[in-house]
Amino acid sequence: MFKLIPLATTLILASSTALASVASADWPTCVANLQQQAKVEGLSQSTIDNTLAQVKYVPRVIELDNKQPEFSSTFENYFTKRVTDWRVQQGRKLYQEHKQLLQSLAKQYGVPPQYLLAFWGLETNFGSYKGKMSVLNSLATLACDPRRSKYFTTELMQALKLKERYGFEEKQMVGSWAGAMGHTQFMPSAYAKYAIDGDGDGKADLWNSTTDALTSAANFLQNLGWQREERWGREVTLPADFSYQYMGRSQAQPLTTWAELGLRQANGNRLSTPDMQAALYVPSGHTGPAFLGYDNFNVIMKWNRSTFYAIAVGHLADRINGAAGLSVKPPKMANLKRARVKQLQTQLNTLGFDVGKPDGVLGAKSVKGLQAFQKSHGLVADGFPSEATFSALGVK
Repeated sequence: MFKLIPLATTLILASSTALASVASADWPTCVANLQQQAKVEGLSQSTIDNTLAQVKYVPRVIELDNKQPEFSSTFENYFTKRVTDWRVQQGRKLYQEHKQLLQSLAKQYGVPPQYLLAFWGLETNFGSYKGKMSVLNSLATLACDPRRSKYFTTELMQALKLKERYGFEEKQMVGSWAGAMGHTQFMPSAYAKYAIDGDGDGKADLWNSTTDALTSAANFLQNLGWQREERWGREVTLPADFSYQYMGRSQAQPLTTWAELGLRQANGNRLSTPDMQAALYVPSGHTGPAFLGYDNFNVIMKWNRSTFYAIAVGHLADRINGAAGLSVKPPKMANLKRARVKQLQTQLNTLGFDVGKPDGVLGAKSVKGLQAFQKSHGLVADGFPSEATFSALGVK
């Protein structure tokens, strides 16, 4: 769960220069500074000498952290790889296997079983792959890299405290390259704050206890603001003449407004209109599916800041709970090359549609500028970089 939002943890530096800049520090010097920091954090000398002093630098971790994909995945490519028939069937099977626990968690924390199963499925394929890299080595490597040294130093100290608190063996503490751990891929700070000993054995073990992992996920989601008795959102259909005036989280509208604009449920029924806000997402443009995201969609986004991820979690949960697949299939498209998106942004700026500094990433400002351009050229103003839009901009 590296995608998880960083949790505020105060970091008291051992000295003014200890970890402020590690750009020119060699590995032994950085590890020595980390040991001094560990003393300030109250970690035992035994942990410092036998664990922290023995961490190893992993170049691959830095490669992965700095890697900027040449291509941006399309929604179709992302979604179809994650919301699969196997995951739906496995989720339903595991619901029956853990029914009593899941129903108990729903009652206590307000998070229905299908959502916990969907998170579990997307994070580690229901525990079948939890990562194989040493959490301590990964976090130490990242702590000694200047890009996000402070954040990963905090996470490393939390991981060491977890090891000390629960007596975890170092070989057990494996996870992602960024230090996410267990069935639900918690970063150490989230583990320390939200992990629950669900099976009552005296240890919150997110690697080996499914009960602990699912209980912890429910506790975490409740603390992130999960709204009991509410959906994540839903697939919707848009009228043919829809203007795409309101799009994205920043332009959420009451459900009554969406109903007045002609949106309907995917099955054609009218939208129900309780007193709720919802945001519209059209992840593959006007030719693909459209979704309304409710408050719980925003909670999923706190777990992972990706709209693709949030839609996948929500829809997988619906499927596990018996719903049909999408009524509108995501269109197959080639992955977007970042260099091409950068050209698009540059051309938009040249034409007077301010999208900020071209970076090859379609953020909110780029989408807004793209919509304005599309509208001025008689294109569907969905803010999506279709081939027609590239062509109109003269970008090959």
